[in-house]
Amino acid sequence: MCSICGIVDSNLGALSVPPSECEARAMGATMKRRGPDQSGVYTMNGAALQHNRLAIIDLENGLQPMTAEHQGFTYTIVYNGELYNTPELTAELRGLGARFKTRCDTEAVLWAYILWGEDCPSHLNGIFAFAVLDGKRDQLYLARDRFGIKPLYYAERKGRLLFASELKALLAHPDVEPALDHMGLWELLFLAPASRIGSGLFKGVHSLEPAHYLVWGADSPGAAASINGRRGGSLRKGVYWSLRAEPFTGTESDAVYTTRDILSDAIQRQLVSDVPLATFLSGGLDSSVVSAVAAKAYKERGQQLHTYSFEYEGDREFFHESLFQPQSDDAYAEWLANELGTEHHILTVTPAQVADALVPAMRLRDFPGQADIDSSLYLYCIEVKRLHTVALSGECADEIFGGYPWFYRPEMLEKPFYPWLHDPFIRVGLFDEGIVKPKDGYALLSDEYRADLAQCPILRDDAPDMITARRATWLSTRHFMYSLLERKDRMSMGASLEVRVPFADHRVLEYVFNVPWSIKRKHDVEKDLLREAMGDYLPDRIRNRKKSPYPKVHNPGYERIVRERLDARLNDPASKLRGLINRAALTRTLESSDGTWYGQLMGRPQLIAWLLQLDAWLEEYKVKLV
Repeated sequence: MCSICGIVDSNLGALSVPPSECEARAMGATMKRRGPDQSGVYTMNGAALQHNRLAIIDLENGLQPMTAEHQGFTYTIVYNGELYNTPELTAELRGLGARFKTRCDTEAVLWAYILWGEDCPSHLNGIFAFAVLDGKRDQLYLARDRFGIKPLYYAERKGRLLFASELKALLAHPDVEPALDHMGLWELLFLAPASRIGSGLFKGVHSLEPAHYLVWGADSPGAAASINGRRGGSLRKGVYWSLRAEPFTGTESDAVYTTRDILSDAIQRQLVSDVPLATFLSGGLDSSVVSAVAAKAYKERGQQLHTYSFEYEGDREFFHESLFQPQSDDAYAEWLANELGTEHHILTVTPAQVADALVPAMRLRDFPGQADIDSSLYLYCIEVKRLHTVALSGECADEIFGGYPWFYRPEMLEKPFYPWLHDPFIRVGLFDEGIVKPKDGYALLSDEYRADLAQCPILRDDAPDMITARRATWLSTRHFMYSLLERKDRMSMGASLEVRVPFADHRVLEYVFNVPWSIKRKHDVEKDLLREAMGDYLPDRIRNRKKSPYPKVHNPGYERIVRERLDARLNDPASKLRGLINRAALTRTLESSDGTWYGQLMGRPQLIAWLLQLDAWLEEYKVKLV
């Protein structure tokens, strides 16, 4: 995988002043771990593009920025991603006149833009964020994949558009300040690690929405939307894909076989790599499906798949069941690896290592994220990278097939706020009310939540349980899943490891979204459609296993470590967090019984660890509250 960034004037062409190449290089230098293999810069009048490459396909010829000539015009691309339909796409583009010099998907994306223009992302199956300097129209074109798996941020400053794969790169530019207004503060304290759609958290910084493209510097029609009320000669955006509600006309057997065909194809397409590839295998249903399909494909090639599972030192002794984590993974992963015949690796970290990695994980995400759920994944990815450069993972099945409790517990979905926030005031209630103004923030974000929910596509004749399922899928894929994908991208790329997520193939969501809930949860079993569709690949012990998410630390030694560190920070007069926190509220929380307050895994130890990340973020990023 890679990183991209750039600086582009609103008026490209001969009369424009070239942006500073040094500024573009400085932005790119902050993301070097995303692409340690090669770096490149392209400059022209009015633009500077920078790229860092993690070489996966066509290792010799894929250097970027990449340029192509067509009908006398020059087009230059910087691209971060991986396409899974490159062979078909390349054949089609050749038929339309494209002249390829490499095997890499970067060139396929570039020719897709040259020949299809602004609608080119609709032809792509994969994960991507890219920018094209269009010499024919004197404009910059940005696009992002359908689920936002690959990141892309931008900011408009002094007549120039700055864009980058990560926030830290934008903040490295002298015109972008780490300013946090009330909206950013509310987003952080109510929603993080999730975020508002299109938000870049900092004031005047934006994230390009999934399934969107952006055009900068052109006065051309065709975009479905604009921002700041402006068109022409500035910035406009359009949507190239959206989720649709359609009638289901098949049978239950059709649903099972079609799901199997689409998902198997998605997994097999993502096994293409010119560098070593492995899978993450927890022993849960989702990662087992991915690993089982991959292991079979490898056996057919006469190869052995490598798999990885993750543990925390001492956790087997302290594990306890909960609604979200009914079983421990440990025994299942090793057992299934033996059944599949994979070369299995068990990676273990200590509570102290997880705590030590909290701040490095925050730096990778550029804001306080999911505490030890982030830092442990980062540590594991470092170990995987020792032998492998690409890995497949099982994220996104729960959001698409209905694995979370809010899909089938109406009281969770009927709340006036995001259902994975079991008590939205637990975290924000720890801060000085006069500074944070939590009631105002909750009211505004609740309005946004209701407006977003109202956009969910629904058919007139949908049954009540189908309406509930559609709404839960809509919210989960747009917010909860987005956050998990962001976590996976930042922590894995922090280790220069590319992680692919086959369940996040848009064809899977498009189909399953319209399968009746009575089929998806037959026999009152979560993700029953997935179990039936992929049952031939799995032993019954795994096929019938209850859902169990990514593991978290249960060892009480971890909470002791982060408590001691938080106490030390709050007793330090230099701590910015000290001036924001309500000590009495914090004491009450620390003395209360532990319970999950966010998603499946965030309990009291994770809340303490999150506060440590926040403290470090305020200091290291020199955040200004405005």
